[in-house]
Amino acid sequence: MPLLPCAARCYIGSETSPTGPTDLRDCSHAGGHIKFPGGEPYPFGVDPAWRGSKTELPYLNSVKMKMSILLGVLHMNLGIIMSLFNNSYFRDYLSTWCEFVPQMIFLNGLFGYLCFLIVFKWVTPNCFADLYHVLIAMFLDPGTVDKTGFLFTGQAGLQVLLLLLCLVAVPWMLLPKPLILKSRADKAKKAGGEYHRMGEDEEGHAAASTSQGDGGHGQGHGEHGEFEFGEVMVHQMIHTIEFVLGAVSNTASYLRLWALSLAHSQLSGVFYERVLMGAMQSNNTAAIFIGFFVWALATLGVLMVMESLSAFLHALRLHWVEFQNKFYRGTGHKFTPLRLVPTVWWNSCLWYMIALLHASQTACAMCM
Repeated sequence: MPLLPCAARCYIGSETSPTGPTDLRDCSHAGGHIKFPGGEPYPFGVDPAWRGSKTELPYLNSVKMKMSILLGVLHMNLGIIMSLFNNSYFRDYLSTWCEFVPQMIFLNGLFGYLCFLIVFKWVTPNCFADLYHVLIAMFLDPGTVDKTGFLFTGQAGLQVLLLLLCLVAVPWMLLPKPLILKSRADKAKKAGGEYHRMGEDEEGHAAASTSQGDGGHGQGHGEHGEFEFGEVMVHQMIHTIEFVLGAVSNTASYLRLWALSLAHSQLSGVFYERVLMGAMQSNNTAAIFIGFFVWALATLGVLMVMESLSAFLHALRLHWVEFQNKFYRGTGHKFTPLRLVPTVWWNSCLWYMIALLHASQTACAMCM
């Protein structure tokens, strides 16, 4: 937030120095117009001139919504990068090439591009492109950009390229990994069968008849360790569909940050303007004390306690669902909570504490 000399002022008519009301909400009633002293706004921040204006809520809602999308896409990219760390740790290079790479392409080809457009529109002066229209036309009419959605040269070709990469990324996530796993399983099964036949040739007919007598147990064990291509394919299909649909739903889920900010700002504005300032304008000492007491309780109870708890729960949900489903599989070791293992040192300290407590209680009883 800038200092007051850099903020907007109310100018009446064609005057060069501002003589209008200091409260910019009264500028339009005085017949003036709001503009910056230097002609251009400062490069970063939200101008105080939006406070109390008719377009304050639509403008701030647009800013908060775009900031929520930026944070959400960044958070989900961090989750996918965590899966790369897991794959590197377990040396699962197949999942890196068949899951991590297409997931990064799909997510950033759509919503990463949207984040780029948001930032590009912010830093470009006099840019009035409708980003909703740009993203919808990218799917419905690829290769064409009209005047309402134009931002930079080469935009149409870039959007077609990103759309094709996203379309390629879906079967890339679905097909290669199950097929490669099946090929590996077939090679391992073939190698195991050749080794088994060599053993039978060396053991002779007696060993073969013995193995037939134990055939029931051996067949069951073979079925238990056999590679099930259908099961792997269904699992990979579920994982692919979940990621593709989740890329849209998870991004929309981060808009809860915008809703929380909107609710907090409106509640704080109501408490401040209607309760505290209303009591101050009454010029009554008792009303001022009561108004301040009500405002302090409402700020502490509603904004500091309830709103903080709500923000914490929503942030925890975003970490648990939208962030962790990008890398967490739940296929490792069972979670065992931390516990203190009794040792000789711990037992000695515990006994000393009990003896000291008993001695203090005895001394108190004697004093009484």
